[in-house]
Amino acid sequence: MKKLIGLDKTKTAVFISGTGSNLKNLIKFSSEKNSPITIKLVVSNKKNANGLKYADRKKIEKKIISFIKPKKAEKKILTLLTKREIKFICLAGFMKILSSKFIKKFKGKIVNIHPSLLPKYKGLYTHKKVLKNNEKFSGCSVHYVTTKLDSGKIILKKKVKIMKTDTEKTLKIKILREEYNLYPKAIKKIFN
Repeated sequence: MKKLIGLDKTKTAVFISGTGSNLKNLIKFSSEKNSPITIKLVVSNKKNANGLKYADRKKIEKKIISFIKPKKAEKKILTLLTKREIKFICLAGFMKILSSKFIKKFKGKIVNIHPSLLPKYKGLYTHKKVLKNNEKFSGCSVHYVTTKLDSGKIILKKKVKIMKTDTEKTLKIKILREEYNLYPKAIKKIFN
C-alpha cells in the first residue's frame, strides 16, 4: 500500500470497544508530519467506551454502533466508511469479530494489534495464559485482519521479557507500553 509523495494522508477509521489508549496513541501519531494516515472516524460498539472522549477532544467524528444485530451493524459501518472515503482501518481493542464479508471488502486494509507474540495465544486472556504456562517472554504483534481470528500475516512484533514478579496487571502495562511504539511503526512499514 504505497503512497506517492505529495498525496494526502490515507483516511483511516479506528474501531474501539474500551479505554482507547491505543486510539489516543494513534491520534497522536496521525498528527505527525511523516504519518501516512489521518484519522477521520472512530467507531465503537459500546456507548460508554472511554476512548470516545479522545475522539471528542480531537474533534474526530465518532459513531456508536450496537452489534446486537451484527449484519445490520456491519452494513451501517460499511455505508459510513464509503461516505467518508475511508481506505484503511485500525482495530484498537475492538472486541467484536468482523464477518468474512466485511473483511473481504477491506482485504489487506484492516490491521489489528494483539497483546501476545502471535501465532501464540490468540484470542482473549493472553496475559493470564502466558503466565499460567510459565513463558519467559510475551509481547505484542500487529497483523493484517483475516477471516481467521488473530491469524493474518504479521507486520511487526515486539518481545517483552517476563519477570518472576510479573502479574497479569504488570505484564499488561509493560506490553501496552510496547504497543504504543509498535503500532505506528507497523503502519509506517505498510505504507512504505
